[in-house]
Amino acid sequence: MAIDLENFDEVKLKGEELYKSLIDVHCPFFNGKVYFNAQGLGHLKFKRHGHARPQQDQYMRFKLLHLAPIILRNSKTLQGIWETKSFEKIRVHSRTDTVMKDVTYYEFVAVMENVRAKIIVKQVAGGQRVFWSIIPFWGIDKKTKKKKLHSVYRLTDK
Repeated sequence: MAIDLENFDEVKLKGEELYKSLIDVHCPFFNGKVYFNAQGLGHLKFKRHGHARPQQDQYMRFKLLHLAPIILRNSKTLQGIWETKSFEKIRVHSRTDTVMKDVTYYEFVAVMENVRAKIIVKQVAGGQRVFWSIIPFWGIDKKTKKKKLHSVYRLTDK
């Protein structure tokens, strides 16, 4: 998949429209729903509050976003899990507080359309499971020493 940053605004706009059209997806692994909310959309655009992701990262995440609901709908096996504690913003009596909470990140990996992608689902203790991120499989081009998107190689490419 070629990265054409000249189309960045168009890809980002289409990705945001797609994301906003998604409400939830049934995931067989959880035997329940994974929700697409504003936090997930924000995480596609920002690494942390006030620090935007580089355009190349945003471009690839939005370009591959259409794979996220398909991968989640078909995921019966978990590839990774990470449990941690972090400060999370929660609503309490019409105000927002930042509280230390247990957080679990679930990782699903799939190959679709010749691209290997990792889907991250986040669950704050006692809360809903939400789509958190789609991560393309990046590698380093040995000739140019630059980051590139790896696609699946055919058996004849060995």
